[in-house]
Amino acid sequence: MPRTAKLSRAFYDRLGDDVANELVGLLNVMDSTYLSELRQLNELNFARFDAKVEQRFAEHDAKFAKRFAEQDAKMERRFAEQDAKFEKRFAEQDAKMEKGFAEQDAKMEKRFAEQDAKFEKRFAEQDAKMEKGFAEQDAKMERRIGECQHALMRWMFGLWAVAMAGIGGLYLQIAALH
Repeated sequence: MPRTAKLSRAFYDRLGDDVANELVGLLNVMDSTYLSELRQLNELNFARFDAKVEQRFAEHDAKFAKRFAEQDAKMERRFAEQDAKFEKRFAEQDAKMEKGFAEQDAKMEKRFAEQDAKFEKRFAEQDAKMEKGFAEQDAKMERRIGECQHALMRWMFGLWAVAMAGIGGLYLQIAALH
């Protein structure tokens, strides 16, 4: 917004209106020229300042990006190291557990084998006792059957003899009647 210069009335009276107006006009032109040049100079300075700020922000952005990349790389390396340590520890623990399980399996297999042997021995003893008992029972039954057969034969001979005597008596009676 240009300002216009005004001079005091005494200045106009001494120099005259034409000269005073011409001086005021010259001062106003000079003022607007200086203002225009000042504006251009300020715009150039602001553009340089803005460029420097942009450059510095870009430098800081690059610097931070580099630091973040370095930190990311460090973190990835540390995570990889920790993962390797954990994997090694897990492998060691797995090996210990497998060894313990194998030992327990061996102990259990040994105990099962001992128990199986004891059971087999007891079953064999029981089988022998049962076979002996069955043999005794078979012998008793054979003896009884033999006795029964013997008694049955005696009874059969007895009945046969009685039946023959009865038939012989009948035959004699029939022969006597004829």
